[in-house]
Amino acid sequence: MLTAVREAESQSDADIVRAYLEASMRPDPDAAAKFMKPGTTITFTGGRVFDHPRGPTGFNASRYAWVKKRMDRFDVCSGDGETVVYSVGTLYGAWPDGTPFEGNRYVDRFVVKDGLIVAMDVWNDSAERLLARMDSADQAKV
Repeated sequence: MLTAVREAESQSDADIVRAYLEASMRPDPDAAAKFMKPGTTITFTGGRVFDHPRGPTGFNASRYAWVKKRMDRFDVCSGDGETVVYSVGTLYGAWPDGTPFEGNRYVDRFVVKDGLIVAMDVWNDSAERLLARMDSADQAKV
């Protein structure tokens, strides 16, 4: 019975994370914030720290013309009083110059407690891809 209860809680925590990510991709940072405890720390790629979904939305607006996530899976780890949810998949979209991209790996780690996200960490391959684009551009100049 306890296992069934934990599975139901974990599923609802994964649903909270999915709803947050879907709101973030619209982008609607204020709707996304409804799934987070106020003041939640969002640690983004490169160690950038934000306290509201508006931070990553603004950062993404400077890095991409647009970006979305293909959410391939959610890995759920139930703990004592909290659940860790990993969203794993790929990014697709366009760079600021309009060049499309896809297959950019990401992992997002969320801590969910009492039905709200209380911590978020973001990792992806965008920096590596941007460096590769810069190298290609430099090679074209030679």
